[in-house]
Amino acid sequence: MNDTPSAAFPAVSGRRKGYDPAAVDSFLGAARTAFESESAEVTSAQVRAAGFPLVREGYEPAAVDAALARIEDAFAKRERADAMSRRGARAWVGASRTLAQEVLDRLSRPKRKKFQRVSVLRFGYRIDEVDLVAGRIARYLENGEGLSVEQVRGVAFRMQLGGYDEAQVDAVLDAVVDVMLAVG
Repeated sequence: MNDTPSAAFPAVSGRRKGYDPAAVDSFLGAARTAFESESAEVTSAQVRAAGFPLVREGYEPAAVDAALARIEDAFAKRERADAMSRRGARAWVGASRTLAQEVLDRLSRPKRKKFQRVSVLRFGYRIDEVDLVAGRIARYLENGEGLSVEQVRGVAFRMQLGGYDEAQVDAVLDAVVDVMLAVG
């Protein structure tokens, strides 16, 4: 697919690996088709969850990730407009507010108890780092303290034995992105 936008992605060099060009091109082609046909076959959540195998001479991950963020924003904007036209603005805002409150309730738990922890023999996200980010997100939800979708998307945690369960933390971060995109 030489006419896809991914043809403009730079390739990694040296011994580094990048995203598999065939997988990226295939996903972006499907996303483009779904967006242009206004199909619900691809959603903003699916764009956010997209992952690609790493290969030599692959696409530069940062460039692909930036494009995926823009594509996710476009799908979210369309989903927001569709939902508002179907359910009305009041219902859309109410649903977004409910989700934001659920996230805030989770993030307002005491330090070191915000998420389920994995066994002491398994690695999970570093508790202190997650709690720090959770506090920042809570301040955003409570007071509107500056925080961007890109900052939430780009958060990365180191690992520790007995840390927080990755799936739970990732699910809450996804919900935060959903809330941020919902309010535009």
